[in-house]
Amino acid sequence: MAPKLWQMVISIGIIVGAWLVSLVLTKILQKLFAKIPWEEGRQKQLLDAVAPSMRFFLLLAGIWFVTQVVALPAWLDDLMSRLMRTLVLVGIFAGLYRGAELLSEFLSSFVNRGEDYVELLLPMLRKAVKIVVVLLGAIAILEDWGFDVAGLLAGLGLGGLALALAAKDTAANFIGGLTLMFERPFGVGDWIVSGPVEGMVEELGIRSTKIRTFAQAQVTVPNSTLAGDVITNWSRMGKRRITFYLRVTYTTPVAKLRRCVAQIREMLYSHPEIHKETIFVNLDEFSDNGPSLFLYFFTVTTVWGEYLNVKEDVNFRIMEILENEGVSIAFPSRSIYMETPVNYKLEQNKKLDDQKKDDGS
Repeated sequence: MAPKLWQMVISIGIIVGAWLVSLVLTKILQKLFAKIPWEEGRQKQLLDAVAPSMRFFLLLAGIWFVTQVVALPAWLDDLMSRLMRTLVLVGIFAGLYRGAELLSEFLSSFVNRGEDYVELLLPMLRKAVKIVVVLLGAIAILEDWGFDVAGLLAGLGLGGLALALAAKDTAANFIGGLTLMFERPFGVGDWIVSGPVEGMVEELGIRSTKIRTFAQAQVTVPNSTLAGDVITNWSRMGKRRITFYLRVTYTTPVAKLRRCVAQIREMLYSHPEIHKETIFVNLDEFSDNGPSLFLYFFTVTTVWGEYLNVKEDVNFRIMEILENEGVSIAFPSRSIYMETPVNYKLEQNKKLDDQKKDDGS
């Protein structure tokens, strides 16, 4: 039986009315949220999470009223009822899905952002909650349409062993991610080295960690690999080491060498950019080229560019000390000593040549 004209007019009016009401309520919510003293942008995030669900449910309510106004055949009425229940479930779980994103944003504004584990935990929790919401929504919709979800899960259990073997690496990476999160060997933005990979940490996910190398390439490393490997976190250095040998010539007088050692040591202790805790300047050994001074100290800064500037300044000061004392740096060289003098050997060879000539004549 076809719907009458007045029924069609009322149906259209109900749907249009529901749409207009949703627009009005959106404006009201926008003004209410604007009065809440939150961080800039939080009101818009909340409105974007609430408004779509509200408009969706108002539209569903309008459609439901239309089904009550228009007389539908029994089979179509039953189908519409199931579709309405399915759409309601979709709206509920879609709202929960958006709510997971919104909740993580709000939590990140209240917790201490200085803690590394917070920056690592929130993205993992957000992804986990979204996965749970999608699974629960799918199960609820399947049950509403009469599918035997319990039997389906039991059937999946028969292949549990194969599934477990296939998911072995995924489980290992997930556990590795939790290990990295709680042990906190690095945080987002840290400069780390692990195996052949060196760069800045961009993201720690459930399965893998993304690292941006200094060549701007993004490397994805499984969490199980990172958790089981040696990790050097250069961003957490308290000081940066400088160590080398300084070799002078054997012709350097002992008094000058003592003065050089004392002046270099004093220069390092008085340098504002050198860490005072550990400074060694000592005559360490007698090498092939000359006496070797051993220098071992640390810079206060850990920034690579600043470290190089401090190292350069120290090197210039050492050169000035050596120059003022008249001490020369030893160059790699080798001396050869002949057991028989060269002139004597040449005379003997000449006598032999003359003797050969006389014998031949």
